[in-house]
Amino acid sequence: MRTSVRGHDSSVDHGGHRMKLSRRGLLAATTAAVSLTAPPAAADGGRLRTGFERLAADGYGLLDGQRVGIVTNPTGVTSGGPSRSSEAESGGVRHIVDVMHADDRVHLTAVFGPEHGFRGTAQAGGSEGRYDDPATGLPVYDTYLKSGRPLADVFTASGVDTVVFDIQDVGARFYTYIWTLYDCMEAAGLAGKRFVVLDRPNPVTGRTAQGPVLHKEFATFVGRQPIAQAHGMTAAELARLFNGEFLTTPVPLDTVLVSGWKRSEFYDASGLPWVPPSPNMPTPDTALVYAGTCLFEGTNLSEGRGTTRPFELLGADGIDGRWAREAERLGLPGVRFREAYFAPTFSKFQGKTVGGVQIHVHDRAAYDPVRTGVALLVTAKKVWSGFTWRSDNWIDKLTGSARVRTMIDAGATADEVVAAWQDELAAFRRVRKEYLVYR
Repeated sequence: MRTSVRGHDSSVDHGGHRMKLSRRGLLAATTAAVSLTAPPAAADGGRLRTGFERLAADGYGLLDGQRVGIVTNPTGVTSGGPSRSSEAESGGVRHIVDVMHADDRVHLTAVFGPEHGFRGTAQAGGSEGRYDDPATGLPVYDTYLKSGRPLADVFTASGVDTVVFDIQDVGARFYTYIWTLYDCMEAAGLAGKRFVVLDRPNPVTGRTAQGPVLHKEFATFVGRQPIAQAHGMTAAELARLFNGEFLTTPVPLDTVLVSGWKRSEFYDASGLPWVPPSPNMPTPDTALVYAGTCLFEGTNLSEGRGTTRPFELLGADGIDGRWAREAERLGLPGVRFREAYFAPTFSKFQGKTVGGVQIHVHDRAAYDPVRTGVALLVTAKKVWSGFTWRSDNWIDKLTGSARVRTMIDAGATADEVVAAWQDELAAFRRVRKEYLVYR
C-alpha cells in the first residue's frame, strides 16, 4: 500500500501513472517521503476512500513510533459506509480522534483546534480555547489566530513528534482552514516536527481555479498567500503548493491521498457524509456559492447568516424585487435568481424582515461562483441607494486587493471587473498545475 522513498527522482508514481515534475513540483514531491497513492478507483467496489481511511487500512504505518497530534474539527469523521479496511472504522460516522484514541496501533497524544474549535462549538471568529476533551481525555490546544513561533511553541509544549491535519475544506481562499494548514506547516517546521495531511475531496470540484489572486500587501488570515479566490485544489495539493512556493523552509511533508475521486466530481458523488465545516456551512450547496457570495461580508447587506440558507440568501432593509430582476437580466450561466424576503435570527438585520435574492444554481458545471458574486455586488449597488462597503474595507481583504471595490465604485460592469484579473489568474493556474495530483 505504501510507496517507497523516491529521493531525488524527477517523477513520482501516482495511480499507476508517472508524472514528470518541474523543479518546483519536485520540491513538493520530495518533501513527501512516504505518500499513500492509489489507482483511480478504490478497492472496496469503487468506493471513495479518504486519506484517513487509507491510513487506517495501512495500519497507521506512516505514524509508527510517533507521538501524534492532530489538527481537526467536526469534519474529521469516518465515512460511515461499509468497509473491510479496519475494525476501528465500523460503528457508523465516528470522529477520527475517537477512532484513533481507541486503537493501540497509533499513539495519539494531542488535538489542535482551529476556528470554531475541535468539536465545533464556537461561532465565526471564535474558538474553544485550551481544555481536556471529555470523550478521550486528550489535551486540546487552540491554534486559532496563532502562527509562527507562538504556534510552534504550542506544538513543542504538546510533546508531539508528528502533526497530522484532517479538515474538510470548501475550496475558497478566505475559508480559514487552509490558512490554519499553512500556519501549522510553518510552525511545525519551526518546531522540528513532521507534518502529515490526510486528504479529502474539494466539494466544489478541482476542475479549475477562478477569481482574483491575492496581492501580498493584502495578506491576512483570510488570505496569507497569492492564490486564486476559488483555488480548485484539495488540502494535500495546497500543502504541496505551500511547501514548494511559499514556506521559507519547507516542512517534512507526507500526504495521504484520497482514492476514487476525480477532479470533476462534486461532493454528492463522493458518498461521504456532509458534516458542516463551520456553523454557516450547513450543506454542500452552501459551499457551491460561498466563493462568490461571501463577498457580501464586505458590505452592509446580509450574507444570509442567521437563516437556513446562509450565502444563498442575500438582502437588506429597503431592497425589493428590482435586484432579482436586474441580476436575472445578466443571463449568468448556470444560475437563476428569486426575489426573497427573510428575517435573520442573528448577525446583520437580526430579527428584521429584509428583501433580497435567493440564488438557485441549476447547472453546477456552468456556474462560476466568483463571477456571480461580483455581478450581484454590481447589481445591488445599482438598484439600492443604501449600498455601502464595510468601513474597514473588508471587501479588499476578501478579494485580495482594492481593485474590485474601486472598479465597482467607478461604475465598471461585472464583466469588466472579471476581465481585470485574468492575467494574474492565468499565472496562478500555471503554478497550480505543478501541484495537482488527481486526474
